Amino acid sequence: MLTEHVYFLATVNPEAAKRLQTRIMEAIRSLETMPERYPYLEPGDRRSPYRKMFVPNQYLVLYAVQDETVYVEYVLDCRRDYGWLIEKELTL
Repeated sequence: MLTEHVYFLATVNPEAAKRLQTRIMEAIRSLETMPERYPYLEPGDRRSPYRKMFVPNQYLVLYAVQDETVYVEYVLDCRRDYGWLIEKELTL
């Protein structure tokens, strides 16, 4: 998903695409330290394996922590509807 976001932006502004990729990758790498610092996808729902991290200004990274490994599942553009994902997660 990150590749899709960067590629789309690169068609308009290659420099902005590089900055976006760097910003999101730095945020993801920061999960190496205290990945539990971000809330669960649905507040208070510890059944969900996903946590959410917002990357300013418009991206949402959904990830799961298992043992000492962080699995990034989704990189979403918050300007788009991602309600389908929450509905999918709630039915699992």
